[in-house]
Amino acid sequence: MITIFKTFGGCTEIKSVQPGCWIHVVEPTQNEIECLTEQFQLPNDTISDILDADERPRVEYDDDWSLVIMRIPIRTTNNGVPYQTVPLGIYLTNNFTLSLCMCDNQVLPVDQACVYKDPMHSVNDATNFILQLFLRSGNLYMKYLKHINQMTNLIEQDLEKSIKNRELNQLLKLEKCMVFFITSIKANEIVLAKIRNSKRINNEINEDLLEDAIIENKQALEMGKIYSDIQSGMMDAFASVISNNLNLVMKQLTLISIILMIPTLIASIFGMNVPNSFENSSMAMPLIIIVSLILSIFGVLLFRKRQWF
Repeated sequence: MITIFKTFGGCTEIKSVQPGCWIHVVEPTQNEIECLTEQFQLPNDTISDILDADERPRVEYDDDWSLVIMRIPIRTTNNGVPYQTVPLGIYLTNNFTLSLCMCDNQVLPVDQACVYKDPMHSVNDATNFILQLFLRSGNLYMKYLKHINQMTNLIEQDLEKSIKNRELNQLLKLEKCMVFFITSIKANEIVLAKIRNSKRINNEINEDLLEDAIIENKQALEMGKIYSDIQSGMMDAFASVISNNLNLVMKQLTLISIILMIPTLIASIFGMNVPNSFENSSMAMPLIIIVSLILSIFGVLLFRKRQWF
């Protein structure tokens, strides 16, 4: 989907390219990719790089254009992993600025691409537009990290009484999200440093906005590291808890088998086809049952005294 806006605010949509406009591209089809190369003169390798899910963040310069690639978080259901990161490319030229992403996202959503809350706010500086995207990306990272932490707390409650690996598998997928996030945030931090030190795209840069973006990115990185360390320790601890819970179940089943073995043993002895003193007694059956119950209860009390039950 290709949408053209008059300014970077994403409030006024236009139908054709004009100087200073912003072209917003999300989930491009093959025909739209051909349009980007033919009409907007984007290099094929640049489009391929941005649409590559494993592309690393970077800043690239040419005589007529500049390219900034960052990684942003998205929701996903791929293999049960709730979140992952994808590249978002911003292509800068003298006539227009183009943002390109392989899928819909919350940094620049398809249905509401407006970057600023004030719809009347007009922004004409491409560099500050990029910083605004970094700031929104950092906020989104922290939002998703908090949600991952909430999911971890819910799984933790189930892990305390679990004897299966389902909860550990869920934690493993959340840990995978943490690795995606931390790696991407670190790479974004390097890109922000390059933008700060660049002499080509830092003209009239908003220092306050740059500082906010850097602080937000660092805060998201620190939060990701803390949550990742907590999850790593939790997985090690609860792996032992699951093993211990399984041992307790096996011990209880063994004790139950021992208790059930007592009446079985007595019934087997008196059920043998050999003479005994009770074969002609009318009280033999009730007496055997009573003795079996007494010995079974005695075994239960003995185990409880030793705190095996």
